[in-house]
Amino acid sequence: MKINLSNAVKFESRHNGPTEAEIAEMLGKIGASSLEELISQTVPDAIRSQKPLDLPQAKLESEFLADFKKLASKNKVFKSFIGMGYYDTIVPGVILRNVLENPGWYTAYTPYQAEIAQGRLEALINFQTVVMELTGMELANASLLDEGTAAAEAMTMLHAVKPRAKKTANKFFVDEKVFAQTKAVLETRAEPIGIDLVFGSIDSLDLTDPELYGVMFQYPDAEGAVRDYSSIVAAAKENNVMTAFASDLLALTLLTSPGEMGADVVVGSSQRFGVPMGYGGPHAGFFATKEDYKRQIPGRIIGVSVDRAGNKAYRMALQTREQHIKREKATSNICTAQVLLGVMASFYAVYHGPKGLKDIALRTHGLAKLTAQALQQVGLEIGDQAFFDTIQVKMNEVAMERVRGLALGAKMNFRYEEGSIFISFDETKTLEDVKKIVSIFATEEGKHTLNLDELVAGLELELPEGLARTSEYLTHPVFNSFHAEHEMLRYIKRLENKDLSLVHSMISLGSCTMKLNATAEMIPVTWPEFGQIHPFAPMDQALGYQELFTNLRTWLTEITGFADTSLQPNSGAQGEYAGLMVIRAFHQNNGEGHRNVALIPTSAHGTNPASAVMAGMKVVLVKCDEKGNIDIEDLREKAQAHSQDLSCLMVTYPSTHGVFEVGIQEICQIIHDNGGQVYMDGANMNAQVGLTSPGRIGADVCHLNLHKTFCIPHGGGGPGMGPICVAAHLAPFLPGNPIVKTGGTKAVSSVSAAPYGSASILPISYAYIAMMGGDGLTNATKMAILNANYIKERLDGHFPILYTGTQGRAAHEMIVDCRGFKEVGVEVEDIAKRLMDYGFHAPTVSFPVAGTLMIEPTESETKAELDKFCDALVSIRAEIKEIEEGKADKENNVLKNAPHTSQMVLVGEWDLPYSREKAVYPLEYVKENKFWPSVRRIDSAFGDRNLMCSCIPVDAYASEEEMA
Repeated sequence: MKINLSNAVKFESRHNGPTEAEIAEMLGKIGASSLEELISQTVPDAIRSQKPLDLPQAKLESEFLADFKKLASKNKVFKSFIGMGYYDTIVPGVILRNVLENPGWYTAYTPYQAEIAQGRLEALINFQTVVMELTGMELANASLLDEGTAAAEAMTMLHAVKPRAKKTANKFFVDEKVFAQTKAVLETRAEPIGIDLVFGSIDSLDLTDPELYGVMFQYPDAEGAVRDYSSIVAAAKENNVMTAFASDLLALTLLTSPGEMGADVVVGSSQRFGVPMGYGGPHAGFFATKEDYKRQIPGRIIGVSVDRAGNKAYRMALQTREQHIKREKATSNICTAQVLLGVMASFYAVYHGPKGLKDIALRTHGLAKLTAQALQQVGLEIGDQAFFDTIQVKMNEVAMERVRGLALGAKMNFRYEEGSIFISFDETKTLEDVKKIVSIFATEEGKHTLNLDELVAGLELELPEGLARTSEYLTHPVFNSFHAEHEMLRYIKRLENKDLSLVHSMISLGSCTMKLNATAEMIPVTWPEFGQIHPFAPMDQALGYQELFTNLRTWLTEITGFADTSLQPNSGAQGEYAGLMVIRAFHQNNGEGHRNVALIPTSAHGTNPASAVMAGMKVVLVKCDEKGNIDIEDLREKAQAHSQDLSCLMVTYPSTHGVFEVGIQEICQIIHDNGGQVYMDGANMNAQVGLTSPGRIGADVCHLNLHKTFCIPHGGGGPGMGPICVAAHLAPFLPGNPIVKTGGTKAVSSVSAAPYGSASILPISYAYIAMMGGDGLTNATKMAILNANYIKERLDGHFPILYTGTQGRAAHEMIVDCRGFKEVGVEVEDIAKRLMDYGFHAPTVSFPVAGTLMIEPTESETKAELDKFCDALVSIRAEIKEIEEGKADKENNVLKNAPHTSQMVLVGEWDLPYSREKAVYPLEYVKENKFWPSVRRIDSAFGDRNLMCSCIPVDAYASEEEMA
C-alpha cells in the first residue's frame, strides 16, 4: 500500500455530516443523479455564481490553531484601568470549564420549548433576581445586547409610557457624564423616531420644561463620581418626568439602589460578573423597571408557571416572539438576549453569594480609595471624593503624556481625557498594582514613592449620607448554598441535565440553522489574548484583533459579493437596523431624505417591520402568492405608487418559505427602477454561500447571522452577531464609534456600544471560514440543500409540504403543514411536545405560517440522525392516525399528554389508555439514549396571569409539598 504523506483529514469532512456513500443513498431517494443536478434543480441558473469563492486554501484544525496562536500573540495584554463599563474580571474556573467551554450550555437553542430548557430558564431567573435585587426594581428581563442598547430601549420605552400630561413631549435629557459609547447609541436611536436628545449637566436641568419626558443619569458616572439623585428624581416625578439610571451591579452591592431613589428604569452591563472584556463583547446588558411597565419591557422575560401536574416550572413570559405577533407595532426589534453571558453572570452571583460580591466590591473600592489618598499625598489633585472604583487625577497635558509613557512601560492602560487621567479598578487588581501606579505618578512629580502601609491600615468605607446601601439583597437560598466548588459544580450540572442541546440530537429549527459549533472553532474564545483586551485599549495593543477583523471583513465581503463589511452589529436584529440606517443615510446624502417607505413581504421575519419602524420608516406590506412567493405584480404596483418616497425593500432569500424565488432579480430591479434600495435579510445565507450571493442577486446591503450560517453557537438564546455587508455606494455610511475610528467616511453613528460589536466571538466564524476554505463552504451549502430535500422525500406521503420551488425542490428548509390535523383535535404544539418523548427539539413552530413546522436540518447532520428524526415524525403521524381512526381518544392520547416525564412513569398508578413504553420509548432507538423532560407541559397562560419573574420563594415549594 502506498503511503500518502499529504493524506490528512480535512476539517470539511468533520463539519459536513453525510459520507460519500450516504450522499449516494440520499440522492437515490430524492431522484437526482448527482449533487450538481440537485443544485441546478434548486437554485435558479440566472443567479448562480460564475466563479468559485476567492478565499484562502482550507487549513487543517491543528494548522489553523497554530497559525491563529501567532495572530493572537499580536494582541498585547496590558493591565486595564480604562473602565467606562468594561472591567477585567476573574471567571471562576468551575464556570469557565463547565459553562463557557461546555457545549451542553453553548449549543442549546432559545428556550421556546420550555419543558426541555428548565436548566437555562432557572439560571436566567437567577439572573433576573440578581438584577432586580441589586437595582431595587420590581421587574427585570433576561438580558439585552449591551449597556448602550439597554439605555436606548429605556429611552424609547419611557417615551411609549409617558404620562398623559406629557403626551406631546419628545425631549430626553442625558447627563453629559453618561458613558460616551452609550450616548452614541442613544443618538443613533433617537433621531429617526423624532426624540429630541439633549446632553448637558444635571445641575442645569430644567425639570419644568413641558417638552421634557425623561432623564438619564450614570451612577457611578463616567468620571467615577457617585451622588444622591433622590431629590432630582422626586422633583422629576412632580413634573411628570421619568427617570432612567445607567448603573453598575457591583457598585450597587455598596451603594443605595436606584430603585430606592425612585428610578423608573435601571440599565447597565453585567460584564464584570465573571464575563471577559473580550474587546467589547459579548456581555449581557440588563434592564430593570417597575411592574407597571411589564407589557412594554423590551426583550425576553422569564417567568414562573405550573405544569400539568401543578409543579412549578419556568418559561418565557409575555414577550415571546413579540415581533412576529406585533410586527410593525412592536415596541422593539429585540428578539434575542445574551443568554450564555447572562447565565455566566448569574452563576458568578450564585458562586460568590451576597457576602462574596460585597467583599469584591469593598476590595475594588478600597484599592481606588488607597490610590486616591496616596496620590493626594504625592501632591496631586483628585476629582470628586465620592466614588466607587474610578478616580480622577487632574493634570496638565505635558504631565499626562509623561504619565502615559511611564504607564505603558509598566504595561498599564489608564484613560486620558482633557486635563484628567482616570483610573478604574476591578477585582483582578492588587495592592502591588497600586504601588506601581503611585510610583509612576511620584516619578512624574519628581517625588519619592510612598510607604502605603499606614494608609492601608486606615482604610474605611466612608460614603456620603444617603449613598451607603442598607437594604439586603440576594437572600434566597440559591445565592447562599453553592459556595464550595463541589456544590457549585453539581448545581451547574443539575441544571445542564435539564436542557436538550446539540450534544443530544439534531435541532431542526427552520431559519435558525443549528449547525455544528466545532471544538477547534471554540478553543480560541477563552485565550487571554482575546478575552482580556479592553475595547478602548490603544490600537497598537490590538493588532491581532485588527488583522482578524481585516481578514474576516474581506472574506465576508467576498462571500456576499459586496464591497465592504461592518462587524459592529451584535445581533441579527441590530444588523437589520444598521442596514436600514445606512440606506437612510444614503438617501439623505443624495438630498432624498423624504424616502421613508419600506416594502416588506407578508412572509418576512417579524423583526423586519419592527426594525423599519425604528429606522423611521413607514411599512407597506407586499402580498405573497399561493406558492409563498412574493407577488411581483403587487410589488410593482406598490413600488410605483411610492416611487417618490420609496426607501427600500426588505427581502429574505431564499424566502422565509424555503424557496429560491426565480423572480428575485426582477424584484430587485423593480425597486431600483423606483429609486429604492434592496435590503436582504441574511437569515437564510446557509443556502447561498458559494452558490449565489446577495450581490449577484441584485441586493445593496445584507446582514449575516454569524450565529447561524457561520457557526457561532446560539448559546441558549445568545450571543449572536449580525455584521452588514454593503455595495460600494453604501460603504461610506457604515457605522462608526465615538472613541475608536471605525466605519465609512460618512459613518452613521453607533448601533452597538463597542466598536466591533461582540469581538471575542468573531474568532469562531474566522476559524470556520479558514478551515473550510471556499470549496468547503460551497460543499456545506450543497449538503444543507441535500439534507433538506432528503427529509422532504422521507416525509412525502406522511405530511404535506407547503411550498417548493419550480422543480419541486426545497431550499435548505421546508414547511410541513400540520393544519389538517386540527380536525381531530391535534394542534401543531402537540406534535412539538411529542417530539420531546422521541428525544428531539421541535422545528420552528407556526412561523412563518400558523399551524406548521419549519424544518432545517443543516449540513452537519449525518444520514443516520436525519433518519431518526424522520422516523420520529412518521411515528407521530401514525399516532395521529390512531386518533383519526378512533383507536385513540381525542383528548386523552400520547400527543395531548406529551411530554411524558420519568415521574409520570415511575410514581403512582398508570391510568392512561396506552402503555408506559409507548409513552416514553415510542421507537427502539430512544431506549439507547433517553432524554427525559424534567416537567410536564407548561401552562403559559397561568404564568402570564400570575406573573412572577424572580427566584421561587422556598415557602412556595413547602406549600406545594404540603398540598401533595
